[in-house]
Amino acid sequence: MRWMLYPARTCRARACVGAALTAFCGVALAAQPQPAATKTPDPTPFKQDIPVAAYQIEMSPIPGSTDGKIKPFYISRHEITWDAFDVFVFNLDIEQAALAEIDADVVTRPSKPYIPPDRGFGHEGFAVISVHFKNVQEFCDWLSVRTGRVYRLPTEDEWEHAARAGGDPKSKYGSIAPDKLGDHAWYAANSKEAPKPVGTKRPNAWGLYDMFGNVQEWVVGRDGKPTTKGGAFDDPSEELAITKSAAQDKSWNSTDPQVPKSKWWMSDAPFQGFRIVCEMKDGAPAKYEPPKPAPAAMPAAPAVPAAPAAPAPAPK
Repeated sequence: MRWMLYPARTCRARACVGAALTAFCGVALAAQPQPAATKTPDPTPFKQDIPVAAYQIEMSPIPGSTDGKIKPFYISRHEITWDAFDVFVFNLDIEQAALAEIDADVVTRPSKPYIPPDRGFGHEGFAVISVHFKNVQEFCDWLSVRTGRVYRLPTEDEWEHAARAGGDPKSKYGSIAPDKLGDHAWYAANSKEAPKPVGTKRPNAWGLYDMFGNVQEWVVGRDGKPTTKGGAFDDPSEELAITKSAAQDKSWNSTDPQVPKSKWWMSDAPFQGFRIVCEMKDGAPAKYEPPKPAPAAMPAAPAVPAAPAAPAPAPK
């Protein structure tokens, strides 16, 4: 057997050629088109048109919590005003010819108020007041049907997250310093016992107005039951704290003469309002899908008549 020996420089040359081929192949592979990486777009604010009204609800995106328990969502920058709510209450959308073909029974409408629901405090630009939890839930359903987006009330956790606006979790008012509360909220110390037009104070760090004071807001509590957050124009500052909540009390509807009392309006709650959430999916408003009708029940099978009993034997 003959052994062949190569000079060292020949080995080095072969190694250089191999490295060059490897580099060339890498460049060639890199030059080939690669599949684009998918990225959820950053959510942006949007304005929701109200059917047949020259009015828009401004919706702001809220980031999820750092622990992932609260998912990103949109929330209205202001408490919902009569400008939007009147269309729902007084069937103004149904009365317009352009929407005549929409089924009027798609959503449940509230009964007409028997006294001015704004209590004379103000209408255009003022927050809705004196509304029952069921009333605002139906408004969310109506808006979802009319717009094709998923609207609902915030949960208690979502509301607190939005009110905190990234501020110190131990702070009573989140991103708002306690000594600056009067710059951001209408409450007992500065309201003269009356609600004010929305957005006339400064917003919190996430651009949300009147999260504290003005009117307290309906939310879905942690136990799944209705409760309220934020305090109102006639509350002391302590009642506006993020962690405070107030469940409906009988006194809120004590002078309602109806029996049973109204499930739509509250006769003694001029401090009660709401704001809304739009669900988010992939960085955009989630699309509303109408509930599917329940399948029709199968008709019951006809009863099979029982066979006649055999005659008793005759006695012997």
